[in-house]
Amino acid sequence: MTSTFTPPGLARFNDLEERAAAAVLHEACASTAWVRRLTAARPYATPDELYAESDAATAELTATDLDEAMAGHPPIGRPRPGDPASAREQRGMAGASDRLKAEMLELNLAYQEKFGHVFLICATGRTGEQMRDAVKERIGNTPEREREIVRTELGKINRIRLARLVEEDA
Repeated sequence: MTSTFTPPGLARFNDLEERAAAAVLHEACASTAWVRRLTAARPYATPDELYAESDAATAELTATDLDEAMAGHPPIGRPRPGDPASAREQRGMAGASDRLKAEMLELNLAYQEKFGHVFLICATGRTGEQMRDAVKERIGNTPEREREIVRTELGKINRIRLARLVEEDA
């Protein structure tokens, strides 16, 4: 019989009362359906179980659920004030030139006008230039193609945020 080590952050998450767990998950992803599914599947023996459940839940989000999830994300270049996760994830834009920030604002607005939602990208580890290039490339997509890219990017963001939760010390 093998025993698995449950990281302290995951053990704490598993032990949370349902509403508290849902609130923690909502910080990671604003989709009610995603939060409900991940909360209901507790306890998780390993981080990989949590990530797999997140991936499955993200894959099954309806268009409305995906809209709800995207509404929880600020535009690239404008992290939500007072939100350290948002600022950390968008760090690549922090040192960007005023010119690049202005260009990104313009591209964000054009993207939002075309697709009806924020440009969503897993910004962690990307430079401002890489994010600008990605929005320039993706703005040419069909709405259907872009929805699937958004779903993939949301899944990456959710995993990073869940990993942070699982790895948290007390």
